[in-house]
Amino acid sequence: MFKTKEELARVIDHTLLNPGATFSEIKKVCEEAKKYSFASVCIPPCYAMEAKEMLRDTPVKVVTVVGFPLGANTTAVKLVEAVEAVKNGADELDVVMNISALRTRNYAFVGMEIRNLINVTRHVIHKIIIETCYLNDDEKVKAAMLAVEAGALFIKTSTGFGTKGATVEDVILLKEVVSDRAYVKASGGIKDLKTVIAMLKAGASRIGTSSGVKIMEEYINGANPDHP
Repeated sequence: MFKTKEELARVIDHTLLNPGATFSEIKKVCEEAKKYSFASVCIPPCYAMEAKEMLRDTPVKVVTVVGFPLGANTTAVKLVEAVEAVKNGADELDVVMNISALRTRNYAFVGMEIRNLINVTRHVIHKIIIETCYLNDDEKVKAAMLAVEAGALFIKTSTGFGTKGATVEDVILLKEVVSDRAYVKASGGIKDLKTVIAMLKAGASRIGTSSGVKIMEEYINGANPDHP
């Protein structure tokens, strides 16, 4: 699946969203991202500016989160979060959908919120987190459709703070829904190379994980399930 370690690295959002993470730990994640050439670092909004500076003159993008982890903020608050994050250097926004509104079937509100958020931050990539662990399959399908129709480039499975992370079955389902109109980011509970490969084969284009270094070292040291 990967001809080089660089190809693997470019699908990984190297993530540290632990609320207790220190600035030193954020700095370490940025240094690791530079070393392995990960697609991005995904870090809390309060460190977006610092991460942008640390990653200056590198291809590594800065990803931060909006409405995280519950998605229950008002739209006005999410808009302020998004604009501030971009102002501080974010290249991509991972935005938690209002799960309650979705499950209440207030679909017009869900779509409007995503559209408004994209409209005020047009020049960045948006990944809409639908938190699959709280949804049945019909709700997952509807969530993905609403996000794509609103203009999102990615559907993201999970925050990593819910009751369950990404599953192969969910990635397959979401990719079937979005087809070539959007990409799928698998996140939550992805801790080894075998799981990364399974998610990519299922249709994911990006992997969110706090185990990026471990996964890269597995690959470098020859632990590649595709090539025994």
